[in-house]
Amino acid sequence: MTAHADAPTTGNPHELAQRFAGGKLSNMLFSTTVDPHWFQQGNKFWYSYKTAQGTRWYIADPASRRQTELFDHDRMAAQLTEIVKDPMIAASLPIRNLEASADGRTFTFEVTSTIDAKPKKDADGKEKKPKAGENKAGEKEIFYFSYDTSTGKLTHLKDKEEEKKQLDWASVSPDGQTVVYAKDLNLYRMSRADYEKLKKNENDSTVTDIQLTTDGVKDFGYGQPYSTLNTDTLCNGKRKRAYGLWSPDSRYFLTNISDDRNVKELWVINSVAEPRPTLETYKYQMPGEKEAPEEHVYLFDMTDNSRKEIDTRKFKNQTISLAYRPYRHRQRGMYDQPAVWLGDNNRFFLTRSSRDLHRIDICSYTIGSDTIVPVIEERMNTYQEVRPLGAIAGGKELVQWSERDGWAHLYLYDDKGNLKRRLTEGPWHVHNILNIDEPSRTVYFTAMGREKDEHPYYQHFYSVSLDGGPVRRLDSGSYFHSPIVDDDARYFVDNFSRVDTVPETALYDTRGNKIMTLQRADFSQLFANGYQFPETFTVKAADGVTDLYGVMYKPFDFDPEKSYPIIDYVYPGPQVEATNYPFTRMSVRTDRLAQAGFIVITVGNRGGHPDRSKWYHNYGYGNLRDYGLADQKAAIEQLAARHPYIDINRVGIHGHSGGGFMSTAAILGYPDFFKVAVSCAGNHDNRIYNRWWSETHHGVKETVSENGDTTFVYSIQTNPEIARNLKGHLMLVHGDLDNNVHPGNTIRVANALINANKRFDFLYLPTQRHAFGNMDEYFYWRMVDYFSDYLLNGRQTQVDIPQR
Repeated sequence: MTAHADAPTTGNPHELAQRFAGGKLSNMLFSTTVDPHWFQQGNKFWYSYKTAQGTRWYIADPASRRQTELFDHDRMAAQLTEIVKDPMIAASLPIRNLEASADGRTFTFEVTSTIDAKPKKDADGKEKKPKAGENKAGEKEIFYFSYDTSTGKLTHLKDKEEEKKQLDWASVSPDGQTVVYAKDLNLYRMSRADYEKLKKNENDSTVTDIQLTTDGVKDFGYGQPYSTLNTDTLCNGKRKRAYGLWSPDSRYFLTNISDDRNVKELWVINSVAEPRPTLETYKYQMPGEKEAPEEHVYLFDMTDNSRKEIDTRKFKNQTISLAYRPYRHRQRGMYDQPAVWLGDNNRFFLTRSSRDLHRIDICSYTIGSDTIVPVIEERMNTYQEVRPLGAIAGGKELVQWSERDGWAHLYLYDDKGNLKRRLTEGPWHVHNILNIDEPSRTVYFTAMGREKDEHPYYQHFYSVSLDGGPVRRLDSGSYFHSPIVDDDARYFVDNFSRVDTVPETALYDTRGNKIMTLQRADFSQLFANGYQFPETFTVKAADGVTDLYGVMYKPFDFDPEKSYPIIDYVYPGPQVEATNYPFTRMSVRTDRLAQAGFIVITVGNRGGHPDRSKWYHNYGYGNLRDYGLADQKAAIEQLAARHPYIDINRVGIHGHSGGGFMSTAAILGYPDFFKVAVSCAGNHDNRIYNRWWSETHHGVKETVSENGDTTFVYSIQTNPEIARNLKGHLMLVHGDLDNNVHPGNTIRVANALINANKRFDFLYLPTQRHAFGNMDEYFYWRMVDYFSDYLLNGRQTQVDIPQR
């Protein structure tokens, strides 16, 4: 294959792509958002932000409308250099694990020396044996410091040792006195005093493990991991995390565990494990299978260590989700924080869902009862989604998110399930509740599509009163806003951007008044290397009516007089689309791919994004393979008609996961239109993908026989069925340890292509999960080569991959 006559050429055809290789990008762009750490007391917060001048630490004070540097960075570098003996400068302070005291006056942090720690010696000059937490030979020395913001004094904590501030297996009660955990598939508890001993020495034999259950078994027990290796020992005496929620008064511990004993197993093999390949086993229910997990809800009373099973039964193969109290921002810097149920000391809430998700019950349970009680019932002919339930006064009032009228909105109920009022309405989408301020009876939430004549995917921040009244917008500017509200709902940090703007961050009060600008991202190094923003566009779907929104990425040396191949990066939905609307760092899938000489687009399709109407979101229900293809093809045709530089005869397509499924379906479904596809980790045969995703988004029919037996009927079109249609060039890619989308999905396509006598390419990535992890860069260059081979310059003969 020869190079296209109008293809852009340089001395090195991949020079631009190499300029923005992954290892180089990390030194071109640093911070793009502010992540506030609110103090436990007051309304101040601290954050760090990195630019081309290095990292700076700041304290922001909303009340005084000021932000100041946490310390004098030059002075700090000099003081640390004197103590640690490593040369330091203000732009590159190696500070880690920075933490603030409750009032934000004192900060502690660590610095690790660049040289190995010297062994300590006793009075006789003999080397001391390191204590627990001390550095061993060959390890770097850790220096501990505290800094007083009021005096500017830095103190070297010479005698401080490394300490474990919490253990990841512990679930600590709200009063801090009881710790619950799993061991050998059963549930245990211990005292706080014993827990503190284990922080110092996890092998302390003086602690007392109090056993709460004795019936835990493999696949129906507490603390069992998602998967096990053939080299693992499941019951090894080690303490593990047990999922559960506490009552606010610490008396009860609530948990739901799944009986997976009847669920069939699935496996992946790590072929490069040493010294022998290892087999990884996990439970995995596939669509239509009758062997389903069965969930059980247990309530433990800590006053007598008793357990009670709560009757939740209603739907065949139902799922249960326990409602939890939202974590507060002030808890972020605190350790051993409890997970607490949503409700009061005597009642909690949970959600019960049917297998087909046509029936959703929000239920309550009162201590002493035998069964749960439905409070709000949702019914629809397609699957339904839920968001976390909001509660006022421990559950005396409830705020529910629902799509019952075809749009996502908020509804206020009393605790008996009586609708008091709907809080929002109209042809727009409520995304998430961020805060319910009980004193002012105000709900703060994010939403899309409410602003007229604006991009419908731009997220904004709003408030509405629980007592009724208008919705108020609190941010400003036509951007995608990502607000972070403080616990007292007085202020919010607003990170805002678009794909075509430099990200900024401002601080507002919750009346919508701007207090100050905090940061603007530093793009100087990106721009110096030739970076240019992508462009947004709007096209019509294949129905000629529905607006679709997308982003176009061009080579940074783009010449409108030349002709370029176009590559469509796709994800069909339904839980998300491939298109990003806030600014996103350069990706191997989009703007980095464009630098190899392509026009790359992402565009939504009907059945894609959930943040529009439920009609748009559910368009593909019952047609999980083909529903988005016509829209993608129509979008490319419209763009080619608008822009002479797009060559409609050189069309590629690429996707990962659902996008891997979609890109292969596209080249097989429209073989004369799509010429090249790179399809990664695709769920090509949803008969062997997991039940939850496939049955949810495609649909499953519940049938009841005359004798009362319930079964679930499932049928979906697959990619192997149409493998014989292949005309273009297809590269399949999969990780061999993918325990989400099993490699068998891609192998089935390969098998069908071989049986159809088709040429294709298959890249198998050892040790990689569903994402390609440390082989993502290698994959990128293989993808660049593949599209270049068939859309640009002909087959490559060079063996070595470009330097990363």
